[in-house]
Amino acid sequence: MAEFTYIALTKDGHHESSTIQAPNATTAGHLLKEQGLLPVEITEKGGKSGVDILQFFSTVGFNEKIGFIENLGVMLKAGISITRCLQILVKQTTNPKFKTILADVGTQVEQGKSLGEALAKYPRIFPNIAVSMVRVGELSGSLDKSLEYLTVQLHREADLKSKVRGAMIYPSVIVSAMVIIGILLAIFVLPGLMSIFKEQEATLPLTTRIVMGFSDFMSAHAVLVIGGLIALIAGIIALYRTYPVKRASDIASLHIMGIGAVVKKVNLARFARILSSMLKSGIPIVQALDVAGDSLGSIPYRELVKEVSGEVKVGKTLADSLGKDKILFPVLVVQMIQVGEESGTVQEILEQLAGHYEEEVDNTLKNLSSIIEPLLILVIGAVVGLLAVSLITPIYSIYQNSQ
Repeated sequence: MAEFTYIALTKDGHHESSTIQAPNATTAGHLLKEQGLLPVEITEKGGKSGVDILQFFSTVGFNEKIGFIENLGVMLKAGISITRCLQILVKQTTNPKFKTILADVGTQVEQGKSLGEALAKYPRIFPNIAVSMVRVGELSGSLDKSLEYLTVQLHREADLKSKVRGAMIYPSVIVSAMVIIGILLAIFVLPGLMSIFKEQEATLPLTTRIVMGFSDFMSAHAVLVIGGLIALIAGIIALYRTYPVKRASDIASLHIMGIGAVVKKVNLARFARILSSMLKSGIPIVQALDVAGDSLGSIPYRELVKEVSGEVKVGKTLADSLGKDKILFPVLVVQMIQVGEESGTVQEILEQLAGHYEEEVDNTLKNLSSIIEPLLILVIGAVVGLLAVSLITPIYSIYQNSQ
C-alpha cells in the first residue's frame, strides 16, 4: 500500500490537502471521489504527479476553451476577483478533465502564481497565443481587455477551422464509403457471381478477369488485406507526424493546383488575425511574430515568420522581411503592410488583410466543394460502370451461347 499526498476540491469549492493510502494513484482518486472530493493533484511520495498524466491524455474541446476565456473576461470586467472567477468556472465546467485542470489553475493562482504562469503549465490545452495575451494583460493591468481580444481571435480561428473541416468532410465520407463497399462486395458478393462464370468455362473479357482476380484475392486474403490497409493508414499517419515528412508535404501542398491556394489563404488569414490581435493587446512585435509563427499550421510559413522575427529584432521593417518570399507572402500583402508601417496603422491593415483572406477562404472552399462533387460523381459512375460491364457482358455471352 503506497501513500499519496493530494489536493482536492470540496463540494463548496474549497481546497483540501492531506494524505491517503491506496495501491495506486487511480484507486486513490476513486477513494477521494467516494468521499465527495474532486482530485486536483495526486502525488505518490517520491513519485510523479497524477495531474501530469492527466495533462498528457487531456482532450478538451476548442469551444470549451473559448467558453472559459470568454466567461473569465466577462466576470473580470464585472469586478469579480480572479480567484473567485476560477472557482465559479470550475463549478460550471462539465468536462471532468477540464474541471480538474481549472481547479489546479485556481490553486496555483491562490498560491501566488500569475494566471499566465498557471495556464502555461498546460501547453496542450492552452495555446501559446492565449498564454502570451494573458501575461501581457496581467502586466498592463488590462487582463479583461486582453481576454476580449483573445476571445475574438479564438472565435475567428474556430470559424476558419470549421469551414476547412466542413469542406473536407463530404469527399472523405464518400471515398471511405466507396472503399468499404468495394471491399465488402469483393469478399461477400462477387465470389458467388464469379463461380457461375467459372463453371461455364467461357472466354471472359479482360475487365471481368480483372474483377475476378481481385475478388479471388480479397476472399482468400481478406483478413490480411484489411489488416494491411489499417497498418498502412496508421503508418502514413505516423510518418506524416515526423518533421521531415510533414515539412516536405507542406511544401508540396503549396504547389498543388487548388489546394495550394487554400493553404496560402488560410495561413495568411491566421497570421494577419493573430498578429493584429496581439499588437492590439500591447505585445511587442518581435514576441507577437514568434507567437504568430508558432500558431501557423504550415511549416514553410512557420520557418519564414521565425526568420522575419529575427530580422525585425535587428532593425529591418516587417514589410521588407516578409517581401523576400513572394510565394508565401504575395506583393499585395507586403505592400499593404508597408503602407501600415509608414502610416502607423499596422494593426488596422492586418485586420483588413485577415478579413479579406478569411472571405477568400470561404469563397474558395465553396468553389472547391462545387468542383469536388461532380468529380466524385464521375469517379463513382466510372467504378459502377466498370463493374456493371464486367458482370453483364459475360452473362449476356453465356445467354447467347445457350440459345
